[in-house]
Amino acid sequence: MNNYKYLLFDLDGTLTDSQEGIINCVRHAAETMGFDMPERPERFLGPPLYDSFAEYCGLDEEQVLEAVRIYRERYKDIGLFENRVYDGVDEMLERLKNDGKELFVATSKPEVFAERILEKYGLAHYFRFIGGADINGSRNEKWEVIDYVLEKNGITDRSAVLMIGDRYNDVVGAHKTGLKCLGVLWGYGSEEELSQAGADFIAETPQKTADMILEG
Repeated sequence: MNNYKYLLFDLDGTLTDSQEGIINCVRHAAETMGFDMPERPERFLGPPLYDSFAEYCGLDEEQVLEAVRIYRERYKDIGLFENRVYDGVDEMLERLKNDGKELFVATSKPEVFAERILEKYGLAHYFRFIGGADINGSRNEKWEVIDYVLEKNGITDRSAVLMIGDRYNDVVGAHKTGLKCLGVLWGYGSEEELSQAGADFIAETPQKTADMILEG
């Protein structure tokens, strides 16, 4: 796997554990708008927010837009930092960068939020570019974010790019854009979910991820 020069990382569930902030903001939207808190709110962890409110809360398009607005009201000041870096992630990124890999972020979270999180937790300096969704709801799907990151950085050899993430949408997005995907098990997705989505590789820990990429 050492032939991969460009490494694209998901954020939530891959670099940081953002579960507390995300679920608290979903609850805030539910209480404000008067809809029921969805069963298994952890399903909001990873996929685009617009899709999750529609699928798991049964909201129509207008309601989804309002739920996202209310969610982000809390998220931008509070939920953003109800977060922590996973153990071993700093060391993994250090090893990969020191070996000459070029690191990027490709997240369905709005880019402005991703930048603030990575700066806050001291990870931003590892990445050549931090790419995310547009705050207005465009560039929402993972494949759109991946294409955006590659285009913005002039990367045309997709055989040299590896997507790294913890959920099915990371795998599906990678494959839709012609990339291989390494699924990670320390985040929110299970081995079954990643395998069923067609993950090309699976790693249990950040250390194992670096080992596989550098030595495999």
